[in-house]
Order: sequence, then structure tokens, then C-alpha cells
Amino acid sequence: MINLEIPRKFKPLVRQAQEVASEVLRPISRKYDLAEHARPVELDMLAAVIDGMNDGNSEVGGTGATGVRRDAPADASANRNGTNLSTCLSIMELCWGDVGMLLSMPRQGLGNAAIASVANDEQLARFKGRWAAMAITEPGCGSDSAAIRTSARLDGEHYVLNGEKIYVTAGDRADLVVVWATLDRSLGRAAIKSFVVEKGTPGFDLVRLEHKLGIRASDTAAFVLRDCRVPKANLLGDPSVDPQKSFAGVMQTFDNTRPLVASMAVGLTRACLEEMRRLLDEAGSHADFDRPAYRQTAAEAEYLRMQADYEAARLLTLQAAWMADNARPNSLEASMAKAKAGRTCVDVSLKCVELAGSLGYTEGGLLEKWSRDSKILDIFEGTQQIQLLIVARRLLGKSSAQLR
Repeated sequence: MINLEIPRKFKPLVRQAQEVASEVLRPISRKYDLAEHARPVELDMLAAVIDGMNDGNSEVGGTGATGVRRDAPADASANRNGTNLSTCLSIMELCWGDVGMLLSMPRQGLGNAAIASVANDEQLARFKGRWAAMAITEPGCGSDSAAIRTSARLDGEHYVLNGEKIYVTAGDRADLVVVWATLDRSLGRAAIKSFVVEKGTPGFDLVRLEHKLGIRASDTAAFVLRDCRVPKANLLGDPSVDPQKSFAGVMQTFDNTRPLVASMAVGLTRACLEEMRRLLDEAGSHADFDRPAYRQTAAEAEYLRMQADYEAARLLTLQAAWMADNARPNSLEASMAKAKAGRTCVDVSLKCVELAGSLGYTEGGLLEKWSRDSKILDIFEGTQQIQLLIVARRLLGKSSAQLR
């Protein structure tokens, strides 16, 4: 059974993440929001420290988004607190500091999480210490990953990739990009595989960087692949196409990374609530958890409602991560956590801007920035609508063909 307390062995990690968020990320948050596409050089030394933590303690892991892997025994009586849970806890703290900064952390990208989830031992060793982005979305393919058109054709010892990828987080700064492509479009989902493409590979060209509403410290790139030759050894997972298994192998990545994105939303939600509590206290309005909401002011009642949503999102996220650590199927819980945390983050950030009035709408504080940052957390790694669709399929026992 999941314990609601932070595991003792993770408390030093959480404390370190809190210090990083308050002393490093929060102070430069506005600076890199205004200087879009500028690389946060302050993170280079921090990334080196995190690498050392990861190398020195593989059980606990570092404070970034790597290390998610399902290697625990599927024992119903086990209660293992591993890297999925520790990573979620540290991400919550770091995103209290700044979401865009976490996404800009060298070697801590979602591509790294994808490699950690499904790579074999040889690939783990070969790609160790390198920053990996993940490229799924295409101009004609967003929420429906099965509609991917980027193709991969086997030619001797290489796969030849052709297609276009957009909205690649950290695509410009990363060393590697995990590209989703299909071996045969006629076979549908079963033929979709993920390939590690090294930056500088001929035929793999960066065409633009996006200007965005939020997370402006993080670069978001678009790529074109033209006869890009990738070694066979860079395919992640099983190269065979099995229509019975669909593309469960590549989708397992999402079961691990969606709780991470939910953790980002939980951390940002907490930042908004703490700032709102401070503003309410300064105004002489004190929300009281021991009194019914109807006996408090409208602002205090809203704060209590938002705090309840925050706690629900946080616990769902920890449950999904804990299940992954204990090798329990968590696709339902991962989507529930992502949906709840993403929606809560958007609702809370916008409500805090509203309640704070002019203090929430200007650049004098961070509430307006957080309201812009929050929206992406309800979109990437599967939109709110897609998460609810996945939840419905799991609860009703329907396949993607039966419930669309």
C-alpha cells in the first residue's frame, strides 16, 4: 500500500531539490522568460551536479526526469519506493521553482526518460550522459500518435527516415532526438517504433524554433528528416512488427513519463497556491481549514477548493509513480494523474490571477507567468481530452477501435 509520507530515504533528495528551486531556478525565472531562446547557462553546473547524484545513487536517482524504468518484481506484497517516485517528488520541487528551467536542464529530457524506459543494456551504456529530446508530434498528427506518417525503411544496417516533426522540447539543445516513425503505415499502430537520431546526422535538419505562450526558457524545435540514415542499433525495443501487441512497447514510455508531467503541474500548482496564500494574508484574509467554506469570504472559499484539487492531483501522481516502481500496470492511473494535475494547474493558476487582481496580471510578480506556463502541462504528453479517452477505455474495457 502506498504511504502518504515522503519516504525517509528520499527526504535529502527532496530537500536538495527545494534548495535548487529556491536558490537557482526561481531567481532567474523571469530573466529567461523575457529572453526567449537564450540558453540558461546557470544550469550547466547544476546539471553536472545532478549527473554526479545519478551516478552515485542509482536507486534514488537525481533530480531530473531520467531513471524511470520498470525493473521491480511484480510481487503484490512488495512495497518498493524507487526512481519513479523519487523523480516525481524532485520534479514537484523543481517546478515550484520554474517549469521551463526543468525542461532546459541538460541531460534530463523526456527523450532520456524514453531511453531509460525501453532501451536495452547496450543502448543504456552507449547513450549514457547524453541529452535526449523526444519527437512525436507532426503537422498532421497531434493527439493521435497512431497517425504518424514519418516513415522508417530498413536498408542494410540502417533505417532510412523521412518525415517532419514539430514541437520537439529541447530539440535545439539536445544531443539526441528519439523519433517516432512507422515501418509500414498499412499495419497501423503495430508498425510504430522509436529511433534514437544523433544531432548532426545527415538529413536531420532543424528548420525553426517556436515562439510560445509559456515555458519560454525551454526551446521548442521543428525538424525535417530527408533520407536520414540511422543505425539499426538505434531502434529502441523490439524491431519486429506484431499486430497483436500493437505499439504497446513505445506507449510504455507514456506510462512512465505522464506521471512526470503530472508532477510538473503539481509543483507549479503549489507555487501558485503559496503565492495566493501570501497575498491573502497580506490583505488580512486568512483561509481557515477548520471552518466550513460558507462561513468564509469568497476568496477564502476559492482557496480551500483549489487546495483540495491540488491534494487530489498530488496523490494521484504519487500513486501512478509508486505503481511503476512496483511493476504494476499503471496506464489508467498515469492518465488519471496527468488529466487531473494538468486541469488543476490551469484552473488554479488562472483563478489566482483573477483573485490577485492587478498583482496577478502584471510582470511585477510571477502569477501571470505561471498562468502562461500552466497551459502546456494540460497539452503535451497527451492532451486533457486524450487522457480522459484513455481513462474511459480502461474503465469500460474498450479498445481504441471500439471507443474513439
